[in-house]
Amino acid sequence: MKKQKKRKLDYVVISDVHLGTYGCSAKELLNYLKTIQPKVLILNGDIIDIWQFNKRYFPKSHMNVIKHLTGLLSKGTEIYYITGNHDEMLRKFKGFQLGNFKILNKLVLDIDDKKAWIFHGDVFDVTMQHSKWLAKLGGKGYDLLIVLNTFINWISSLFGYGKLSLSKKIKNSVKSAVKFINNFEITASDIAIENNYDYVICGHIHQPEIREIETQKGKTTYLNSGDWIENLTALEYSNKEWNLYEYAKDKVAKKQENKLSKKELKIINKEEKNNFLFEELLKEFDIQKPVK
Repeated sequence: MKKQKKRKLDYVVISDVHLGTYGCSAKELLNYLKTIQPKVLILNGDIIDIWQFNKRYFPKSHMNVIKHLTGLLSKGTEIYYITGNHDEMLRKFKGFQLGNFKILNKLVLDIDDKKAWIFHGDVFDVTMQHSKWLAKLGGKGYDLLIVLNTFINWISSLFGYGKLSLSKKIKNSVKSAVKFINNFEITASDIAIENNYDYVICGHIHQPEIREIETQKGKTTYLNSGDWIENLTALEYSNKEWNLYEYAKDKVAKKQENKLSKKELKIINKEEKNNFLFEELLKEFDIQKPVK
């Protein structure tokens, strides 16, 4: 089979992957990542869901995403990990840098003479600021809804019907949810305009979007990378233009072979699982593992 040529991109923004939860579309994300070659990859929060992390549930497909990301680092891709609310524990490590990998709370980039302000977005969430326990409860409820949705879609497919997204239907029909999304976008854009940012790039609300917002004070381009739970979207920048990537429309990514390599097919014992991240760190520093 002829090897598919990867798309070269200047910047790629991915957020709200929620590795470690049942709703995460890790296989689809890996299929997408295998088709691109980004110079800079921005992981804009909620990549690993530490809130709902369960050591009994972290399947190989989720680990394969992490392995692929470390592989991109070795190939020269610059990766910024911007913290979100579901991986807020990483905020204590802001400023940490290891080779091409860096952990931040926010990022400002000059992109073709334009300023981009990039952050997760939970800073605008009043629920997050004042009632964190309620937000966490909502997160668990959302995950349960995704599990229920998966079961319903499985039954639906048996009868030849299409997929249904319960949470998207709820978000689009509940007025308060629609108002929250609109307020989020306007708030982010207002602050971006006041600070002369040409782009404001967020995640958090699982609502993919690219649109220009103009006020009396000026204008900016608001971008949201969406998520890898339901929408399966990302932001891509190349040829001086931002585009919204949608996995549902990507025939090339869908054709990606899901076969694992010989190395990946190797049965990983318990000790190897525990040592996986440490071994990757040794590789990064080009240090040989000591022989016992």
